[in-house]
Amino acid sequence: MDAREEFKKLTQIPKFADSVEDKELLMTDKMSVLQINVGRLCNLACKHCHMEAGPNRTEVMEKDVLEACLKLYKEWGFQTIDITGGAPEMNPHFRWFVEEAVKVCSDVMVRSNLTIMLEEGYEDLPEFYAANKVTVICSLPHYKARNANKQRGEGTFEKSIEVLKKLNALGYGKDPSLTLNMVFNPGGAFFPPEQSAMEKEYKEHLGSEYGIVFNNLFTITNNPIGRFGAFLTRTGNMEGYLTKLYDAFNPGAVAGMMCRSQLSVGWDGRVYDCDFNQAVDMPIEGIDNIKDLVGKPYEKRRIRLDKHCYACTAGQGSSCGGCTA
Repeated sequence: MDAREEFKKLTQIPKFADSVEDKELLMTDKMSVLQINVGRLCNLACKHCHMEAGPNRTEVMEKDVLEACLKLYKEWGFQTIDITGGAPEMNPHFRWFVEEAVKVCSDVMVRSNLTIMLEEGYEDLPEFYAANKVTVICSLPHYKARNANKQRGEGTFEKSIEVLKKLNALGYGKDPSLTLNMVFNPGGAFFPPEQSAMEKEYKEHLGSEYGIVFNNLFTITNNPIGRFGAFLTRTGNMEGYLTKLYDAFNPGAVAGMMCRSQLSVGWDGRVYDCDFNQAVDMPIEGIDNIKDLVGKPYEKRRIRLDKHCYACTAGQGSSCGGCTA
């Protein structure tokens, strides 16, 4: 049973739209972020991955779709190009796309699991990123090896530390033009700690134990979809977790929901309000592909919503850029 079917059973939890008093907030605002999922192929298969990426996935974005992304970026006046996956670096057109993206965008970011940079053929990626002044957003589930390896696999923490040291040596986290950000996801069905407090913990532990520095830490609430959603369903905890999200609904987090200012593009060119909607196959209504948007002006649209949206508005709020409230 997929996430949306599971949510339908939870009738005691109101529809997300019914919880939002200002219905204008359920419409998109000015678009600022073009997030592009260039494929679900990944060298890891993390337990919390909402995209269910892994080594056996074959979905990879083709070059013509990437070209359409660049065209739409220029036409709609986005400020940021956010490249994600899977391990986005495994897309065969990845380097070409990054080089083209930095020509037109001053804020290009790549979401990396770090360990890919130790795989054969990818070892020079840190230098490639530095040369193109790409912002690196790395997933590091915890600053302790035991907790991180539990989510991502044995030995992944140690590999991540090795790559972080290499990025630091190139100036990441030190040079103002080389930004290194981290992402924290909880290891279970609970909320992340307060973001600034968690950032302080990360900086203290990684700095004192490994000499690692970075710019910002983003805390993201686990969304009850993908592998994490399957785990909740399998263990009978879906209703309890979704109820916890609903009980923690924060009206002040709605205005900052990423779907209001972001367009998410799937590996096949289909377009979504956010990557969580992408994970549960909820494309924008009335639009089949990003190519259909090229050459057309941006128009505000109604955001597609479901009960998983409570994850973005619980407590301090949550988005790909961390807390929102």
